Amino acid sequence: MLYVGLDLSRKRLDWHALAADGGLIGRGASPPDRDGLAHLVHEVDREHGGPVLAAIESMTGARFVHDQLELAGWDVRIADAQRAKGIAPLACKTDRIDAWVLAELARRDLIPEIWLPGPEVRGERERSRFRIQLVHKRTSLKNRVHAILFQHGLHAPVADLFGVGGRRFLERCELAEPWRSSVEASLYLIDVFQEQIDGIERELRRQGAEHRYLRLLMSAPGIGWVLGYTIAAEIGDVARFATPAKLISYTGLCPRVRQSGEVDRRGALSKHGPPYLRWALIEAAHNAIRCYPPYRALADRQRSRLGRQRGGSVAAITVARKLAEASWWMLTRDRPFAPAGARVPLTA
Repeated sequence: MLYVGLDLSRKRLDWHALAADGGLIGRGASPPDRDGLAHLVHEVDREHGGPVLAAIESMTGARFVHDQLELAGWDVRIADAQRAKGIAPLACKTDRIDAWVLAELARRDLIPEIWLPGPEVRGERERSRFRIQLVHKRTSLKNRVHAILFQHGLHAPVADLFGVGGRRFLERCELAEPWRSSVEASLYLIDVFQEQIDGIERELRRQGAEHRYLRLLMSAPGIGWVLGYTIAAEIGDVARFATPAKLISYTGLCPRVRQSGEVDRRGALSKHGPPYLRWALIEAAHNAIRCYPPYRALADRQRSRLGRQRGGSVAAITVARKLAEASWWMLTRDRPFAPAGARVPLTA
């Protein structure tokens, strides 16, 4: 068996190959494209000619390298970057040293491997994530239009500035250049983004109609079909989480913990996990606080204890963790949402 460590950057893939006894077989660098990876496989096969176990850190582009080398017959594992750093801390860090460390982890069977979603789950994630990106862009443009009106002392007489009445008001507004052109361009782009968002949502509804998790997730307070689809796509296969705590930790909604002897410090959220899952759970938490009395009471207690702004944020994070825990129980037990002690499920 040959063990290869791969360190990926935008324009170069450093590699380090070790034999079973730790002896150096070869090292070098290749372009991280199809031709470069094919040349790497050919070069390693020429020197060794046996089975290959490779390790590469998780980052943008690592999945492409993984897929291409797997097609060439290699066994490729994607390692969690933070956990790999914890296993093998370095005083000196270069790309070549990183590749050597990954090769050693592979040789010693210590790769902190991450779960790889299949093509179906990757497609679901791409749809939901692209929708979120478009919504953020649309919101940014709307905020810019509001800011321009505020800068010119204009107040809209309607609640929805971008509805029919709001558009008429914007047409009547007297704005000098270039602010008039900025508003017109923003309105045009808002309409373009809205058209794309509507198309993605139609596709999400079609895809989500038969999703095995969506019906259960939507039974929880605060989770509609868009957030439910996003949460389901980001979780992937819930069976990979042995306990609810594992899923909560995966969301990154847990505080950082630093312990040493009698010192026990709790910091900000770790945010070590998919940001889209964290965003969806927090959005669902805000919805649940508005519509579900027990969660609204929890938020009221936090606001009275910590103040309106900080208490509201802490309450949203707390409810988001509760929703993550409830999601684990619902999906693993195949049962709709039911709080502790409830005789019948409560739906949102």
